[in-house]
Amino acid sequence: MQIVEETGADTEQDLTTFEEMESEVQSYARAFPVIFDKAEGAVIYDQTGARYIDFLAGAGSLNYGHNNPILRDALLEYIGRGGITHSLDLHTVAKEAFLSRLGENIFTPRDMDYVVQFTGPTGTNAVEAALKLARNVTGRQNVISFTNGFHGVSVGAMAATGNSHHRDAAGLLLTGATSMPFDNYLGDKLDTIEYLDAMLSDPSSGLDLPAAAIVETVQGEGGLNVASFTWLQRLEKVCRAHDMLLIIDDIQAGCGRTGTFFSFDNAGISPDIVTLSKSLSGFGLPFAVTLIKPEYDKWKPGEHNGTFRGNNHAFVTAEKAISHYWSDDSFCNEIARKGDYLAQRLQEIVDRHGKERLMAKGRGMMRGIECGNGDIAGAISNCAFENNMIIETSGSEDQVVKCLPPLTITDAELDEGLDILDKAVGQVMRELGRKAA
Repeated sequence: MQIVEETGADTEQDLTTFEEMESEVQSYARAFPVIFDKAEGAVIYDQTGARYIDFLAGAGSLNYGHNNPILRDALLEYIGRGGITHSLDLHTVAKEAFLSRLGENIFTPRDMDYVVQFTGPTGTNAVEAALKLARNVTGRQNVISFTNGFHGVSVGAMAATGNSHHRDAAGLLLTGATSMPFDNYLGDKLDTIEYLDAMLSDPSSGLDLPAAAIVETVQGEGGLNVASFTWLQRLEKVCRAHDMLLIIDDIQAGCGRTGTFFSFDNAGISPDIVTLSKSLSGFGLPFAVTLIKPEYDKWKPGEHNGTFRGNNHAFVTAEKAISHYWSDDSFCNEIARKGDYLAQRLQEIVDRHGKERLMAKGRGMMRGIECGNGDIAGAISNCAFENNMIIETSGSEDQVVKCLPPLTITDAELDEGLDILDKAVGQVMRELGRKAA
């Protein structure tokens, strides 16, 4: 594939090594088939020096941008003094600093009381721990999940995931989870929480009493579907009424993506278990935790473990990210301002190029455009890439163009990316119009 550099020169990149040696399971590389080399903030460069605006941000793992200098300098200092890298679950100075900062800047201002479980370094491992613990605490096996939810690609997490593309890859029958309709899944005429409560209350519904309900407040991979705060409050009430634990999967929507550190901060709910990963390290380093209310911390030593649950480099950058960005409300206010602007620009793009077929959606800086089908969304993503922008699609049929720029993106870079997206949407919609004429 050819790309156009800022100079206007065409350059072709040799992908032979990847084509010969890498598994067919690769996915993002298929959409963006160049060889990347360097990155800073909201900009990423390929090996030829071509510059791209990044609205993917490591699928939400780089909320503070690529190579954030504040985090990078802290990590380099730690490495330079010979700080321990790997520690299993041993006590370390880096872990103590992270836990102290998490308590001081995040838990205490919110009057939250949780213990922190360090799981394996991926989000799906945090979810597996949450599901396993809920089952151990309640003595029940079933879990309520929701349509279009995505919780990971290990077997337990896949059972709670809606998308058949991921479920079918399991190679075995996925059990232990029952899918219920998410907020507004069946339109505004059917109350999905009332439906859930009725199913749980009827001993003849065929629904086994669950250990927990697991939910994303904004479904990232599911297509940027947003649960209203009222819906979340009523879900919590149903969980309490039926003695179920409430698990919030904040792996993509958390760490500031929706405007507050936790996506549920202003929702008026108190989840029993919270999973975090992706941008928790702040620097793109693997790191995941499961937050547990103390009364449910029923683990026996070593019941859920993992060799890489002691990534001290991630502790260092996570502590620095929390201390720098979450000591007051200034960062939240900046995210809110940029999120409002992102929403405004996306609505303008929709209004200009096809509000009959397109719809802006999302919350905070987790927004995008619903395109009706994956062909349109894919064409927009491809067109944006040809104009030096990286942006992915999501949803059950990849029908949503999904904006996940770094939260630290400058106003000029945000405008630059949105201008490219505007151009791409216009070009694709005009082409569709010509074909339909």
